[in-house]
Amino acid sequence: MPKFSYVALDAAGKEKKGELEVPSQNDAITALKNMGMYPTKIAPLAVKAGVARSAKKSPARGGGKAGAKKGGFSFPGAGGKFTTKPLSIFTRQLATLQEAGLPLLRGLKVLEKQAVKPAHGRIIGQLASAVEGGATFSEALALHKKSFNKLYVNMVKAGEIGGVLELVLKRLAEFMEKAEKIKGKVVAAMFYPVAVLVVAVLILAILMVFVIPKFKEIFDDMLEGAALPAFTEIVLKISDAIRFRILYILAGGVGIWIAFIIFSKTKFGRYVLDLVSLKIPVTGPVLSKVAISRFTRTLGTLVSSGVPILQSLNIVKETAGNMVISNAVAGIHEAVKEGEPITRPLEAAKGGIFPPMVISMVEVGEQTGALPEMLLRIADQYDEEVDNAVAAMTSLIEPIMIVFLAVIVGSIVIAMFLPLIVMIEKLGGN
Repeated sequence: MPKFSYVALDAAGKEKKGELEVPSQNDAITALKNMGMYPTKIAPLAVKAGVARSAKKSPARGGGKAGAKKGGFSFPGAGGKFTTKPLSIFTRQLATLQEAGLPLLRGLKVLEKQAVKPAHGRIIGQLASAVEGGATFSEALALHKKSFNKLYVNMVKAGEIGGVLELVLKRLAEFMEKAEKIKGKVVAAMFYPVAVLVVAVLILAILMVFVIPKFKEIFDDMLEGAALPAFTEIVLKISDAIRFRILYILAGGVGIWIAFIIFSKTKFGRYVLDLVSLKIPVTGPVLSKVAISRFTRTLGTLVSSGVPILQSLNIVKETAGNMVISNAVAGIHEAVKEGEPITRPLEAAKGGIFPPMVISMVEVGEQTGALPEMLLRIADQYDEEVDNAVAAMTSLIEPIMIVFLAVIVGSIVIAMFLPLIVMIEKLGGN
């Protein structure tokens, strides 16, 4: 009989851990509830080794030609992974097959055959082998952590327990499609300013390396050692530094970049950078709306799919993508664990990242027992606000970047013409 490890809350709200020997995961949940405990996490112990073995055999059995070329042996998750767009397509197709009444194993084999990339075919083949070997679909997915994150695995597990796998897969596909749509809009909005910035750097490099040195030679000949205007001297020194000390400048830039990367890898660094990103003018409001939309949609999707609230909050904390939001969710988790409502930690979140409207709507959802629906409604509303904010940001960034480029180039032109003005004044005086 398989064994399951569990994490559960007792009647006093304290966390308990242990193991149960029961026929299935549903029996484990029932046993814990009969013991007066609320399960937050249940994972199989005995099945995992067998699942891994069966998954490893997948390329030799049905992983396709790509698997055969490597000798028919592959570790789970090796040789590529699903990115967001192919994963959403796979999820949508599997949900359609499930709704049509096709068994899970047969559906996986169908999708394995029609996979565009060999790496995706291998992964789906390994999932099919694991399911055929007696594992649940969620257990098979958990072996491929690079392709299927905790959000995906736990939602599938909830769908299996509740007998609504096709509905959960459909929600997952919709969730990923909307997330990809928002990401695409933000990336598209940032393309123009980045392109303008690249053009500005190229123009500056050409001016500093090729044009300004010619002017310097002219000034030396015509002014005959006379002092240049201070602004012109600064520009000429910058040009000399770029021409003759470029290696030192590049080394310094690389050093600063490495220090920045190291700083961003620390907890404190990530928190500071995420907080600053939410407060930056123009882009900050857009990123804030994206973060709130992601938080509410993820939590609403998990809870509506049957994942326990505490486990849902843990998943949201790990998949938030922003340390400020993650810390706020950690506070919500502790508050809910102690029996408090969600709205209090939302209000207490540092920096006021959750607007009063969000807090009020969540409070109404808690009071009416329609929290998942309210969270998804908030997410839909913020998706629309993200669209408007991205459009406003784009219209605002374009003139800012044009003015920035004009100021830089104009300053160089003025610096080069100042000595000519000095010469004209001298000639006029003579």
